[in-house]
Amino acid sequence: MTTNPPLNIRTAVRADLPAIAAMLADDVLGASRERPGDLSVYESAWRQMQAQAGNEVLVAVVGSQVVGCLQLIVIPGLARQGALRAQIEGVRVASTHRGQDIGERMFVHAIERARAAGCHLVQLTTDKRRTDAHRFYERLGFEATHEGMKLELGAAAGAR
Repeated sequence: MTTNPPLNIRTAVRADLPAIAAMLADDVLGASRERPGDLSVYESAWRQMQAQAGNEVLVAVVGSQVVGCLQLIVIPGLARQGALRAQIEGVRVASTHRGQDIGERMFVHAIERARAAGCHLVQLTTDKRRTDAHRFYERLGFEATHEGMKLELGAAAGAR
């Protein structure tokens, strides 16, 4: 029987950025697009996120170690009769802590925060190559109802 570690899910603080950047880079896709050794790009983004209401990063902590993260953004809009929606981005669990229900517990927490904020919908995008993630999201009740599209706007995506 596997036991899940005691987990604290909280809003990230600036001191969490090195751990978050390392997790973002710690997979096949992130390894080519993240630069955890250059925290300046993450610090710039952090400052912008802190200035925007309804935009936060949540971290999962075991003991004193950050082992998971996701970004939760509350988006006001006109569609669906002016409904608020929540966007979840940048989901990661440290490779050393996968398989311990940390991702599921982070999602339950994020969904409850979205509900408390008055959101009517929680949405996310996921890379088509992340088939394990697709199964995970479907198990949590997410449905692939739309086709997502992206347009890259330049090589210096991290530059602000």
